[in-house]
Amino acid sequence: MTWFPEQPEVPAEQRVRGQSSLSYEDVSQDGRLMLLALPQAIGHVIWQKLMAPHPLTRAAQSTGIVPLLTRYVIEGGEGPVSVRALLEVSGRYQLAHTVGPDGEVARLVLAMWADVSAPIGRTYGPPPPRAGELVRVGRVFAEHVLTRPFAPQGARKVVRLEVEGIPPVPPDRLEWRPPEAVLELPPGGRALDEEPVLDSARVVFGLGHTDSNQHVNSLVYPRLFQDAALRRLAAHGRPTDLLATRLEVAYRKPSFAGGRAAIALRAFEVGERSGAATGTGRTVGATGAFVEEGSPAGRPLCTVQMTFG
Repeated sequence: MTWFPEQPEVPAEQRVRGQSSLSYEDVSQDGRLMLLALPQAIGHVIWQKLMAPHPLTRAAQSTGIVPLLTRYVIEGGEGPVSVRALLEVSGRYQLAHTVGPDGEVARLVLAMWADVSAPIGRTYGPPPPRAGELVRVGRVFAEHVLTRPFAPQGARKVVRLEVEGIPPVPPDRLEWRPPEAVLELPPGGRALDEEPVLDSARVVFGLGHTDSNQHVNSLVYPRLFQDAALRRLAAHGRPTDLLATRLEVAYRKPSFAGGRAAIALRAFEVGERSGAATGTGRTVGATGAFVEEGSPAGRPLCTVQMTFG
């Protein structure tokens, strides 16, 4: 099993159901959902329905505390689906804390889970078998660390809240997963590269990569990594008519417009599969890191693991 934290039992006011729509580019040519179409379910349902009226959100202006995304884990599911389908989303959130080696509170975390379903269908052509049957098309885990991103250096860390309606330290505890753990091969994985290899293309960030948080948007990194991973698999003579079916990305440090980065990655294969796009074979993927250009030995900006099928 690959790492995906179990959904906790939470009160009814921390759970929600809703719908999310699709864009044309969210569905692949074989009818499966693109992984990066799934996080919008968290935005449309959990953020808008649960977090918009939440005391933490209401107090953000006065406290300067913002939940900054630090990790996504996204897994695809069944298909095919039509781009006209509405996604059915079951979501929940949990406020929690992590502890450091000394046993003291290390950070406060806002964690979110979303299970996403849709009816089997097809955008064009005759209906596929089981048309209309509701199936799971994916699931998402999103981890946010509470911080004061616009405070002076040294005053950004948040280990205690002073927000009415929220305990100073949320009692639930989450185990912290270091960003470097993403670079470990999945169970049963076999590396195709002995060491990480720098991708031939360098990353140059512009304003088109950024968002209102004043830095490069979180979904830019997996999009760029997917391209690099396919180039790496092609270099090994592997087919590239593949779809990303699992993603974990952990963010350590933001990038900004005008910045430059390199991607160091290592391809792997694991297990047997039967894939709709490529027939019988092995699951392939890559682990890797974005590093600031000129410092490939430094700590990564973010780490990524992506599996294709």
